[in-house]
Amino acid sequence: MDNIAGTKSTLTWAVHISVVLLVVLWLFPTVGLFVSSFRTADQISGSGWWSSMFAQERQNPAVRLGGEEVQEGELFVISGNLFGGSEATVSLWGTSSRAPQAFSPGETSELSRDRTVTLEVNGDFRFTATESQEGKRLPRVFTTATTPPDFTLANYDKMLFDEKNIEGMAKAFFNTLTVTIPATVIPIVIAAFAAYALAWMEFPGRALLIAMVVGLLVVPLQLALIPLLKLHLNIGIGKGYLGIWLAHTGFGLPLAVYLLRNYMVGLPKDIIENAKVDGATDFQIFTRIILPLSFPALASFAIFQFLWTWNDLLVAKVFLIDATGETTVMTNQIVELLGTRGGNWEILATAAFVSIAIPLVVFFAMQRYLVRGLLAGSVK
Repeated sequence: MDNIAGTKSTLTWAVHISVVLLVVLWLFPTVGLFVSSFRTADQISGSGWWSSMFAQERQNPAVRLGGEEVQEGELFVISGNLFGGSEATVSLWGTSSRAPQAFSPGETSELSRDRTVTLEVNGDFRFTATESQEGKRLPRVFTTATTPPDFTLANYDKMLFDEKNIEGMAKAFFNTLTVTIPATVIPIVIAAFAAYALAWMEFPGRALLIAMVVGLLVVPLQLALIPLLKLHLNIGIGKGYLGIWLAHTGFGLPLAVYLLRNYMVGLPKDIIENAKVDGATDFQIFTRIILPLSFPALASFAIFQFLWTWNDLLVAKVFLIDATGETTVMTNQIVELLGTRGGNWEILATAAFVSIAIPLVVFFAMQRYLVRGLLAGSVK
């Protein structure tokens, strides 16, 4: 008995550890996107997100001096701060890419044509010349500096609300909601009626219809994209919201009908029979008894359908093509960012996190119904 108890305890610990590892692995990229979405481009390129809470010493990209020129006696002086007033601390600096760490803070670099540059530890610089530098190219300064942790909301402001930039995704966000919500509600409504008929109504060919629904589960959606698009064009739907709603409805119906039918079959038969004896019609039984009892299955499919349509790119590319960008969804907008502005990692991280934020909220709000809906009909 001790061996058996010990074996069960060991298995329990192994299961718990495995679950914890899976959760950590699942959260790792999500937390990385979340942290990176609040960091600047320089920070992302200079260090990993896991070190964002600590000060980082790194060699910064070269900064060309600039500012208002002031004459002081025989000298023309330009002064300012390389870091825009941030709390960075310079440890070494230089004016040449061959020697980017030639000077310490407070030292002066002698340049050609009687020009000098002095850099302080806080990034304040003083450039002097014996002749005016108006219209001339000023030297660059390389710095090795320790930068404190810095987080900003500028990435979200630029991505969501700046209409002048390509990164503006507010329109894409609402376009995605416009596609996702109807594409989730419509198949649930249709599938609920169909599932009730297949579960509790007697009619010829019911078994054949159930077999066809099961068979449709294995049909690849890529196989039906082009024929379905041609059908839409022939009947006048074209490429728009109505077309993509019907496409998502058609692709999601087999799973919805199968899932809901299995759940409804497992409901107590006595409730249905008693309702019929009391004179209730099939529609009354469906709306007043079946639907309230089937909420776990409905919520389970709603999670699947919402996540699929929200993250969809292929169906949107085929049925929602718009050169003006008026109906562009978030997945397509992120692809555009990757193709045209691939170096803006801070914008890409922000866009990616925004795109997964809504599905995460939906999943955690309804996840308690997920297992109940999936296990429906598996046991009696």
